[in-house]
Amino acid sequence: MKIAITGKGGVGKTTLAAVLSRLYAAEGRKVLAVDVDPDANLGLALGFTEAEIEAITPISKMSDLIAERTGSGKDTFGKFFKINPKVDDIPDLFAREKNGVKFLVMGTVETGGAGCVCPEHVMVKRVISHLVIARDEVVIMDMEAGLEHLGRGTAEMVDRFIVVIEPGERSIQTYHKVKSLAADLGVQAVSVVANKVRGKDDEDYLKARIPEEDLFGFIGYNEEIIDADRRGVSPYETSERARAEIMKIKERVDAAGAATRRGA
Repeated sequence: MKIAITGKGGVGKTTLAAVLSRLYAAEGRKVLAVDVDPDANLGLALGFTEAEIEAITPISKMSDLIAERTGSGKDTFGKFFKINPKVDDIPDLFAREKNGVKFLVMGTVETGGAGCVCPEHVMVKRVISHLVIARDEVVIMDMEAGLEHLGRGTAEMVDRFIVVIEPGERSIQTYHKVKSLAADLGVQAVSVVANKVRGKDDEDYLKARIPEEDLFGFIGYNEEIIDADRRGVSPYETSERARAEIMKIKERVDAAGAATRRGA
């Protein structure tokens, strides 16, 4: 199962990614949680301490490794380097594990403009491609709203894109944007999870604007999640309500995946 969770900053996608990862791990599944968001904070939501996270070097910042694998030097502008570096050993070498979940941080890539291709960008994209296409485990990626790190071949292998939104028009527009981008990559499996839902009025508002088959569930506005974020601890540990709500979402994801495999 390969799941890409996306959405604008602050909507709660990291909470969903972290709790989903823990729920799959609790079933005894092998789980790899991947932080692809520039505002990386998935580690705290998974239960890692700040000290443990500070000790992790993002893949995009491993300059010596990138130079070795791509054949690039300090100044690669205008020079050749490998665009298919060896990456199959990277998850096992650099992922850190806690609470039954392996955790990998991709990091950000500073680009020199639109269309810029640098060794760091190639490395990150190749690792993500390997995770999605070749790894035999549950892979859950916490991503920003764009799909820049996914080429067509990689995106087609993602079992489910989940767009996390809030009950508001601007947030719903993000869902439409991601669905359009995914369609351009040949992907139809795009679903929505609404977070910070205050009650039936919010649910009705969303149901009127999002197709039923796309709306996979609601996560209620929850002070326990806010408190967990302030204390830098996992919402999985602090909110039974959030676990129950996200378990329902997980069941919907699993059912959709099973239906797809049956060809339904």
